[in-house]
Amino acid sequence: MQKIYLSEDEIPRQWYNLAVDLPGTVNPPLGQDGQPISPDMLAAVFPMNLIEQEVTTERWVDIPDGVLDLLYRWRPSPLHRAVHLEKALDTPAKIFYKNESVSPAGSHKPNTAVAQAWYNKEFGIKRLTTETGAGQWGSALSYACGMLGLECKVFMVRVSFDQKPFRKVLMQTWGGNCVASPSTETAVGREILEQMPDTPGSLGIAISEAIEQAVGDETGQTRYSLGSVLNHVMLHQTIIGLEAKKQLEKAGIKKVDTVIGCAGGGSNFAGLAFPFAYDKINGDNIEIIPVEPASCPTLTMTDFSYDHGDVAKMTPMLPMHSLGHKFIPAPIHAGGLRYHGMAPLVSHAVEAGLMTPMALKQLECYEAAMMFSRTEGLIVAPETSHAVAATIRKALEAKEEGKEKVIIFNLSGHGLMDLNGYEKFLAGELQNIALSAQDVEESRKISLEGHPIPKI
Repeated sequence: MQKIYLSEDEIPRQWYNLAVDLPGTVNPPLGQDGQPISPDMLAAVFPMNLIEQEVTTERWVDIPDGVLDLLYRWRPSPLHRAVHLEKALDTPAKIFYKNESVSPAGSHKPNTAVAQAWYNKEFGIKRLTTETGAGQWGSALSYACGMLGLECKVFMVRVSFDQKPFRKVLMQTWGGNCVASPSTETAVGREILEQMPDTPGSLGIAISEAIEQAVGDETGQTRYSLGSVLNHVMLHQTIIGLEAKKQLEKAGIKKVDTVIGCAGGGSNFAGLAFPFAYDKINGDNIEIIPVEPASCPTLTMTDFSYDHGDVAKMTPMLPMHSLGHKFIPAPIHAGGLRYHGMAPLVSHAVEAGLMTPMALKQLECYEAAMMFSRTEGLIVAPETSHAVAATIRKALEAKEEGKEKVIIFNLSGHGLMDLNGYEKFLAGELQNIALSAQDVEESRKISLEGHPIPKI
């Protein structure tokens, strides 16, 4: 059996909230004064129905019928057994991957995009602003807004805006308005362009621009939408892992040994991993691996800190592993992984020992993606290639140990909009980029001096 499907009536009817089950106390977001913020302090940025999900203490949150109707357009997504990759690696490991590339936007991002757009529309919002790195989130939110009749404004990190021009076309096709960030449309964008006219941009800058436009709308009809990091985004993505568990059961798999996902802000990784983290908390022996780029080693080279989610410090301070909100990552092709921080819930889980992060260099990831394309046939996104590379490492480790392990990873998106990166790899034009401990220390010192320290 190479593909395991669920019928529409088997789709999960609830999302899973890991925050309820994490060991210790989950640290709250803090305001500029260092004091915990109240939900109403976020009301200018998010609608109250999503703020309620951000702070909920319920383990299971019902998925509204209106959101399910949108998800049915591509969900449940298939689970694949990577039998051809297994054969090429000559490994006793069984490798499975959850194929999120089947969504209209080609990635996992619409899982939360349609939910956020639906909740905003229910609240009476007419327009959403957002940021995007590689363009997958901007495409997903443009799609969701198009389906629900909302306006969508996307600030796309400049290096990806230049590298991936067809992402902008996707957004425009669904009715989204995409501009390169930093832009001249916001005060923060103009200030950064004056200081660094040749900057490649960053998600931290794009977030600042999107929030500035949202809170600056005096009509009150605009809100901001985030594609990763926050608790409600992680919540919406857990449909991935909840489906996967049902599919593995159908395939006769009783125990999973390793769960893998690439990690930038944390959403696709959390979507697959959090339901398995629930099992680990309740006694299962599972290795859960978030994989990040060595050029942006948020989890593997930083301490748990309070930091802002954007360069202009318009967001609250969040408890997370962070390279510093002023950090501008190298212009690697995995644009969706170029974020200075990591989701608070993922960060907390790593601190609690539930997850073991890994950082990989760009060339190993592209080599893994090439092997995957020539065995399984799918061309994956540069972000996803990190999960593929880690999976190959773990499968070869199982071969050395002579153990028949079960490995599952999240194929978070296809790479058909990212062929520019593949072209450069095939031409030998890409190189490995890794931060040194000194680079990390200097970046954090610039951004985090005087910030509170969260506790587990």
